[in-house]
Order: sequence, then C-alpha cells, then structure tokens
Amino acid sequence: MNSFLRGSMNYVWCTTSVLGKGSTGAVFQGVNKHNGEPVAVKTFNQLSHMRPQDVQMREFEVLRKVNHNNIVKLLDIEDDQEGRGKVIVMELCTGGSLFNILDDPENTYGLPQKEFLLVLEHLSAGMKHLRDNNLVHRDLKPGNIMKYISEDGQTVYKLTDFGAARELGENQQFASLYGTEEYLHPDMYERAVLRKSINRSFTANVDLWSIGVTLYHVATGNLPFRPYGGRKNKETMYHITTKKAPGVISGTQTSENGPIEWSKHLPAHCQLKEGLKQLVTPLMAGLLEESQGRMWSFDKFFLEVQNILNKTVLHIFYVNRATSIEVYLEPEQTLVHLLEHILAQTDVPQASQLLLLDNELFATKVDANTSARGYPPTDPSNPVMLFNIENYNVILPTEWDLPKFPTFPNGISVENDASLAKVACSVGHECKRRVESLSLLDTLMNKSVHQFSGFLAGFLVKLLKRTRHLEDIEGLISELAKMFEVAASNHETYQKLGATILASYETQRSDFQRVSEPIQQLYARFVKEESLVREWNSGYRALRTPNKNRDSEKAKSLVDRLRDSWQHMLRDRATRSLTYNDEQFHVLEKVKIAETGKRLKTLLNDGVRQAVEQEAECLADWYKKAQTIFLQTQFLTKDVGAYVDALYELREQLKQHREDLKEEISTDGEVSKTIAGKSIPTMTSTATTTIPIVGGGGGGGGGDGGDGSDGKGLSARQNQYKVMCFMNMYNQIKEVKKMLQQNSDILAATQGLLPDVGDKAAAT
Repeated sequence: MNSFLRGSMNYVWCTTSVLGKGSTGAVFQGVNKHNGEPVAVKTFNQLSHMRPQDVQMREFEVLRKVNHNNIVKLLDIEDDQEGRGKVIVMELCTGGSLFNILDDPENTYGLPQKEFLLVLEHLSAGMKHLRDNNLVHRDLKPGNIMKYISEDGQTVYKLTDFGAARELGENQQFASLYGTEEYLHPDMYERAVLRKSINRSFTANVDLWSIGVTLYHVATGNLPFRPYGGRKNKETMYHITTKKAPGVISGTQTSENGPIEWSKHLPAHCQLKEGLKQLVTPLMAGLLEESQGRMWSFDKFFLEVQNILNKTVLHIFYVNRATSIEVYLEPEQTLVHLLEHILAQTDVPQASQLLLLDNELFATKVDANTSARGYPPTDPSNPVMLFNIENYNVILPTEWDLPKFPTFPNGISVENDASLAKVACSVGHECKRRVESLSLLDTLMNKSVHQFSGFLAGFLVKLLKRTRHLEDIEGLISELAKMFEVAASNHETYQKLGATILASYETQRSDFQRVSEPIQQLYARFVKEESLVREWNSGYRALRTPNKNRDSEKAKSLVDRLRDSWQHMLRDRATRSLTYNDEQFHVLEKVKIAETGKRLKTLLNDGVRQAVEQEAECLADWYKKAQTIFLQTQFLTKDVGAYVDALYELREQLKQHREDLKEEISTDGEVSKTIAGKSIPTMTSTATTTIPIVGGGGGGGGGDGGDGSDGKGLSARQNQYKVMCFMNMYNQIKEVKKMLQQNSDILAATQGLLPDVGDKAAAT
C-alpha cells in the first residue's frame, strides 16, 4: 500500500485517489500532514516536463496572481519528495467537476434551473476576475469547473486548471493552440483539429465561445454542435459551427451524411422556465458567433449576466393552464410591465388577468407605481395565482415525449449493459421529475381554490360593509329631507321640493333593497357557510391525488433502486471477467431494472397523471361556479355604485335647495333674533344626536310666551326652530358628504376590482 503514497514537505497523497486526469498530469486527493485537512494535489507527468520552462512556470504564476471565491484557491506549491518536480496544492472541491455532475443520469437533460443560474453567476464572476487581471484561460469546459461545498452547505462553482492560461490584454493576440475540441472556437478548431495551415492569431475572445458551449451543455445536458459520429466527423463539425446562421445556438446531424437540424431555441427537455429561456437564449447566441464582429465582448457578457441576476423574479401559477411561469422584471418596472410580461407568456389579455396573492388582489399589495424590487416575495410553492376571468377551462400542459426505458438484450455484455443501465436511470429520473411536477400541480390547484374562495369572501365582506354604510346614509338623508320640510314650512315651493326628494329617496331605497338582499344572501352562503370551499373539499376528498398517496416518495424510492442496479453494473464492468455466480446476479440486476422501470411508468401514467387530470376536471367544474358568483358580485358592485351616484344626486339637490332657502330665511327679521331661553322637547335622528331647541314647556325659566299664549312668541319660536333645523341640516349635509366619501373609499376597494368586468358581462 505504501507504494501508492507520495508526498511533499507538508502534504501526502495516494495515487489511487484520482480526482481527475489531463494531458499534462493528474489531480489526487491528499491531506495536510500537520492538521489533517483534505486537499487536492496536482502532479505533472513527463510530457509536461518536456515543455519550455517558461510554459511550465506559467500555471504557477497565474495561480499566484488570482484570488477569487470562484477560482480554486492555491494553498502551496511544493516539490515532490521523489524528485518528480513541483506539485500544486489546492483546496479540495468535494462536489467534483461540472463534467462529472452532467455525466450523472440525473442530469442527462441538463441541470435544474436554480443550479444553472448558480453556474452562470459563478462562471461569470470567475471569468471577470481573470479578465480584470488580463488573463485568458483557453481551456474552459465543464471538466475545469469544480463544485465546492462550503462549511455552511453553500454551493460554489470554481474555475480550475490554468495549465493553458496566460496573460493577455484585451486586444493582444496569441498563436499557440490549447483546449478541448468540442469547446474550441471554430478558428482554433480549424488549426488544431483539422490541421490546416492558416496564418491567423487569436484573442481572449476565444474564451467566450467556450463559455457559450459550456452554458448550453449545462442547460441541456448536450453539446450544441453534434455531427453524426461525434469527434470522428471533424469536417461536419467545422461546417456546423461556421455555416450556421446568426442567432442559431445548436446544430445536430442525426444520420450519416444527413441534414443539419438547426435551432434558435433551447430544446423542450431543458429544465429552464420560459421566462429565463427568453433571457438566456440571446446570451448564448451572442457567445456562439464565429464572426468576431458579431460575437459579444466580455463587457457585454458580464453586463447581461448581471442584468439577468439582478432582475426581480415573480413566480406565477396560471390556473387555467395548470402551468407555473416566471416573470423576470427589471427592478424599476411596475405593474403595467408585469401585465405585459404575463400576456407575452400566457396570451391572457391584461383586462382578463386576475392576480391573487394571500387571498387578496395582487394590485392591492402593490400599487401601480410600486417598483418590482418592492414586490412581496414569491416562490414555486407560494406563487401569485393567475386566473383568466374569460376562460372556465383548466387544461394540463403538454409534455415532451418521455424517452423509452431500454430493453436489455439476451446474454451478458458488461460494457453494453452498464450503458443501458445508465440510460434507464436517466429515464427514471425524468419520470421522477414529472411525478414531482404533477404533485406540485396538485398542491397549487388546491391552493388556487382556497385563494379564490378567500378573495371572494373578502370581497363580499367589503361589499356588505359598504351596503350597511349606505343604509346609515339613507337614514341620514331621510332625516335631512324631513328637516328641510320643517325649515321650509312657510315656503310652499320648497315644501314640494322636499316632498319630491323624500319620494325619490323612497324609490331609491326600494331599489336598493333589491340589491342589498342578494348581497346579504351571498355573504351568508359564501362567507359564513363557506359553501364554495366545502364543495371543493368534498370533491377533493374523493380524489386519490399524488400528495395523498405520497407518490413523489414512491418515485424517489424506485429511482434509488435503479441507481443501485446501475452501480452494480458499473462494478461488473470494472471487473470485466465475471464468475458464474456474478453472472447470475448480473442477470437478476437486469431483470430488476426492467421491472422497476415498468413500475415507474405505471406510477406516472396510470397513477399520478390520471389523478391530476381528474383533479383538473374537478377544478374546471368548480371554477365555473366560482366565476359565476364572482360575476354576480361584479354586477352587484355596479348596482351599488349606481345607488351611490343617486345618493350623491340627492345630496346635491338638498345642498342647492338649502342655499336657496338660506337666502329667503335670512331676510326674515324675526328669526334673526338671538336664540335664547328655555328648551323645548328635542328632535332625534337615527343618524345624529339630539338637537337643542329654544322654548317649550317644562320646568321653569320663564320667558315670554313660554306657555304658548303669545302668538308672536310662538311664531318667533317656530321660526327659530326652522333656523335650527336649517343649521342642523347644514351640518348634517356635511356629515353626509363625509360618509359618502368614506363609502367611496369602500367603493375604491371593491369597484377597483376589475371595474370593466361588469361592463363586459353586461355587453354579453
């Protein structure tokens, strides 16, 4: 065992613990002799030592120059104790290389969106540090990006392997050839791979092409440019990369000498949401340009990445299509931009978009001028709910065709069987993702019901409060009209006007009762009794939904079984020669893979998908009823608004008559006398306190005409009473104005809710 151990002054490593190998050396896992800290040790082979001395020293110089969180940290440069040259000691990235991560069956179709964004952010930050130090990497690829797991569990991606790196200014050129051919810029590919003698040098921008290929690989699990036969078909590879049109980000040849399938879009199996695809696709297109004139600059690349990362992301669940979407907003954009983005992704007209969050209109949580940076946080499991108020249907989204589980041939081929087992794992992971996605749909559809029900209940509460407030105003206006009649008792014209107002009021009150009664009925049914929620819960209980059945957990268990079998196949492949017993177990593992694959497909297709389809049908039936009730509330809101307008009209009439009457009363000399003396029985109102009146019977105090015997005194008191009615009416009208304004505030809270819905419904 000791023969596998090697060391330097402060570190020791085992040559069987290989982390990676390249053309010039290998990286092993080692340990610090003094504190036991695990490290990565890069050693160099004989081929590396044959390079010129300045080239050999270049990697050391580059590592000493850089210091950034997204670049693997240099710990030491020491001499191998066996005289095999220098070794580079670096921090250990326990997550492995990005290439190994992509090679895992779980990531056959690309990394999840959250992980992709992390790679984009960290790769961009590491590259910016290199450019700030005038360095070019020249061998960027997933194999040279390491995953580091920090002590607090955070993932950090770091650039490594600077064997090909060198110092190079923005416009400086170089002629030497480095890199991995699938990630090479076409100009370098022409010289390095096709061996064509061309008099051409290269700039640091060749790294941009490599970044573009890497990002496509990370997003999709595939290389963007794939000739039939892979590396063997070098001329076709060069043709694809140089003959593609601007904006094309992939070109694939699926048959020998067949046509190239070009695409300007990311494939359907890519796990990125549409909102992010719309931002990332132009970025990839800008990097994957052969023409130096059309290719983006580093500055533009860094700027665009920062723009993407700085955007505010709003998670939205579009109920009618049972689809989760993401809207990426500039920090300063407002509600109008949000509605435009939603229209672009869903085709739902802005006037038909009902957005709810926490049982409230999203527009009540953010006003029209609130910038996106001030929006409440959302996430995939707690999104804004989007309802199309002109569409009753709920339709599940279509999915790209599920790949088939492989069929194992008879006999034993450890190489082929291991490959097929890996494919089975890839398909299994895709089944698991779909089960998880449908389980999330189950959660969100159920949430959407409670969001809409809660919103509708809150709306009815406000509407009922408003009608009761209007009833208070009704009583006040009735008393005012009666006061006006008293104040105008000596004026026949004004008495008639007062009577007209009272008659109009009675008509309006009768009409309003035909509005207020349905509101009270809706309130009792859908707020107090919660009949909408109870109806949904009753139907939902009868469904065997994926969350009730814990189908995500079942899918995970089945995929774990597939991975165990795949690992068994890998061990058999490494063994090469199997004993008879090993062969029997090998065959059993193939049977196990086939049976597990069938169970996964049955779980997905016959269990989870069918259950969610039934749930979507139930939701559609429920939504039709809920939307009918919603439209009723809109009609009633419109009717209440009309009644408010009528009350305003009555108030304005009273106000005008008061002004006219004031002019006439002010000319009455008798009523202009100072009001003093005893009080008479007060006049009460349903909406006001008692009104003090001068004179009248009761206990003492005297005063002329106190017993009503003096005709002039009585006339004066009557006129004084009229004046007091008028004065009180004046104050009461101001109170009506205040109450109507308060009711208008309630109106804004209710009628502001899709104010055009009632108009649309009326038009139909």
